Amino acid sequence: MSPLIFSLSLLAISLHSCTLTLGQNSASAPAPSGPTNITKILEKAGQFTTFIRLLKTTQAGDQINTQLNNSKQGMTVFAPTDNAFSSLEAGTLNTLSSQQQVQLVQFHVLPSFISTSQFQTVSNPLRTQAGDTSPGDFPLNVTTSGNQVNVSTGIVDATVSNTIYTDGELAVYQVDKVLQPMSIFASPSPATAPSPAPATLNLKKKSPAAALSPSSGSDDAPPADKSGADRLNGGVVLVIGAFWFVFWL
Repeated sequence: MSPLIFSLSLLAISLHSCTLTLGQNSASAPAPSGPTNITKILEKAGQFTTFIRLLKTTQAGDQINTQLNNSKQGMTVFAPTDNAFSSLEAGTLNTLSSQQQVQLVQFHVLPSFISTSQFQTVSNPLRTQAGDTSPGDFPLNVTTSGNQVNVSTGIVDATVSNTIYTDGELAVYQVDKVLQPMSIFASPSPATAPSPAPATLNLKKKSPAAALSPSSGSDDAPPADKSGADRLNGGVVLVIGAFWFVFWL
């Protein structure tokens, strides 16, 4: 066999091997990932059992997944760990109404994608899915110090301790405290005591006749002394008695 024929045979065998290899790689390529699911992301990360339960019971998790897969706005989620929830007073979540539990979960969700670097330039207060950012309602403020991101609600100050997931549309950050909105957790202001009624003078009103009567006097005048009148009457009786005695004699 000539060298030329041998070389051509090796080249043909090499090309055939490359074709088989490319075909096998194409067949074993991973399937594209399914729709984004916030609860599955947290389940894979671990230590978010309580927050996952709230996402499910309030159906907020389904709403987040629907918005993520039907819009390009993106979302940002602050996920408190189980340790963060355990630091709340016992029974705190059970005292909340169904609406308040929904608002609590929504307060941890921003309706736009924010990367860690974007936190340095955002405008406070941030708007969450809970709604009104007015003081006393659902204000959320973010501050940064170097690479550290702090989140303040007016009641608690939390720290972003880890990036759980980010894909350019969804960012999930781990926070060390439950973000407590003022609208739900702020102590009610004490009721203002009513002002005392102004003091009034209780003056005794006199009738016009009494006021014009010469015998009427002041309410504060002392009672008249009747001893002189009694003695006068007694003397008159004695004189009349003595007169009748002399007449009969």
